[in-house]
Formats: sequence, C-alpha cells, structure tokens
Amino acid sequence: MKVFVSVPKNDGVMETFFPENVKKYLEERFEVTYLPKDDEFPTIEEFKEYAKDADIVMTGWCHPVIDAKMLEGTNIKMIAHTGGSVGSLVVPETYDKGVKVISGNIYYARSVAEGTVGYILAGLRKIPDYVNCVRYGGWQPEQYPSERLIDQTVGIVGLGAISRNLIKMLQVFDVKIKIYSNYPIDENYLKENNATQVSLEEIFSTCKIVSLHSAMNERTRGMIRKEHFDMLQDGALFINTARGRVIVEEDLIAALKEDRFRAVLDVYYKEPLPADSDLRKLHNVYCMPHVGGPTMDFYEVITKYLIDDMVKFEKGESVDTEITREYAARMTVGG
Repeated sequence: MKVFVSVPKNDGVMETFFPENVKKYLEERFEVTYLPKDDEFPTIEEFKEYAKDADIVMTGWCHPVIDAKMLEGTNIKMIAHTGGSVGSLVVPETYDKGVKVISGNIYYARSVAEGTVGYILAGLRKIPDYVNCVRYGGWQPEQYPSERLIDQTVGIVGLGAISRNLIKMLQVFDVKIKIYSNYPIDENYLKENNATQVSLEEIFSTCKIVSLHSAMNERTRGMIRKEHFDMLQDGALFINTARGRVIVEEDLIAALKEDRFRAVLDVYYKEPLPADSDLRKLHNVYCMPHVGGPTMDFYEVITKYLIDDMVKFEKGESVDTEITREYAARMTVGG
C-alpha cells in the first residue's frame, strides 16, 4: 500500500511524531511520500494531487478537514491521525466515502489520565509549594497542609476514554467515584469501579475532587459556570484537563478569588494563557501549559502503534485504534 504523510516539513508534528527512526519504520512497511511543503498544509487541490495514488493518508494536529472535496479523485481507504480527537479532521461524509479512520486517541487517553492523577496528587499534597519552599530556604511551612487522595470522593464530569482510564487508575486509592454523563452507564461498570452515576449538581456539591473530562463541542461549550463553582465545598480541588472553553473562565477566576477551593488547570479559553491573566497570579491555582498528555517521549511510540494498525489493515485484520463514525461525533471539535 502507498502512504501519503500530509504534514509540513517544518511542522512540530514532523519532528516529534516522525523522527528518522519512525520514518524508517514506516518506509520499511509502505511506499511513502511526504508533503513537499515546508510550513503550510496542502490546499484542497494540492491534497488531491499529492494523495491521488495513496491508500492511506497520515495527518497531525491542525490538519484541514478531510471531507468529500478533499477525497474526490483519490483512492484513500484510511486516515491515520497522529492526534487524539478527529472531531476537527473528519465529517460524516468522510465515512460515507468508506474511509476507515484511526487515531492515537486510546494512547492519548491513557497518558492524559496518568497526568490527571499527577495533577490531583500535586494539588492535594501541594507539591509545587513545598518544592518552592525548600528551594528558597524553607522547610515544612504550616500554610501548606497536605491532604490525601486515599478514601476521598472523586467526581468525574464526562465518561470517555480519558476518564475510563482515570477511573481504573484511581482504584488503588480506594476512592468513591461519582460520574456525570449524558449517557446511561452500565450498572456492572459502576459496580466494578465503586462508582455511581449522578447529576452535575451532585458532583460539584458533594465531591472533594472534581475532574473535568467532557469533550468540547457546541453542546458543552460553557457548560461549567458560576453556579457550579459556587457549589464546590470549601477546600475542594477542581481539575481541568479537557478544554478551556468547556467552562466559563471568568466565572472560575471570580470563584477562585474567593479563596474557598483550589484548581489545577492544564487548558484555557485562550492558549497560550495571556501574560496578564489573573490565573497566573492566584496562589490557589496551579497553571500547567497544556502538557497533560501525551508526554513527548510517547509521540513516536503512538506513531508506531498507528503504523502497526496500518499493517493490520493492509492484511484485512481488525485494528485497535479505529475511530467509528459514532465516536467521532462525540469528540472535541476545535478548542
């Protein structure tokens, strides 16, 4: 099979997801051509020309949507996306063309879940504060009382691949889990994970830790707002590794200024986070620069996993990373 890598030469995706060892891994298995542009993605006409003989196209972050116009006149049978969500990459007519879609989503999900556990522990144990204290000559200050994760009640907003991985990871801490989801959750799954399905209001009013994992789309934009932050108990910890626009950011800032609860944020309404944002100045929030996952050492591993599935596809075997039409419709669109 022939593969077209639709990633600009100087794009960060090419450097991190397609280093030389990964290119070799790919080229040993397929006939490969690369986008001959340095800094820009292909136009529709360019894409159709470059991909006209390809069976598989590989893409990365920020690639233009691959719709019927892009696919017209091509022989593309599969799209392999090195990113996680394909919500901004494919549309229903992509699937109507019979194209199979795979992505690194299941690996991103594990990595973000791992990062979320780290953020929860950092927030509860106040790890950054203690590190800074020791760095500047202090030792065990009373103003940074640490807290446990063991036996706490954790609220999960949104049940997708990331939160399912997170729930599995949290089991070792013997936590009670409450889940908010728009979809009915299997009772056996709830029982196995010491979890209950509850309302959004119950999540925010009863959970010591609230972790946001909803996909960002028109339905969820601004879903978490002042009324929810007002419900958080004193001393609660709010985590957002989903998307900044799932919350009303100004409402969060106003609530944090009351100094009743703390937050660890990995995503924001605008990225990079503006230098004058109040979030940078508040002592009760840890701001991370959208690095919740996957970790950089995982990028090339994800590409190799996708290549392995491309080989399985060529052999007519089932693949592990497929994104179905139904799943794609629930994925994050934009930021």
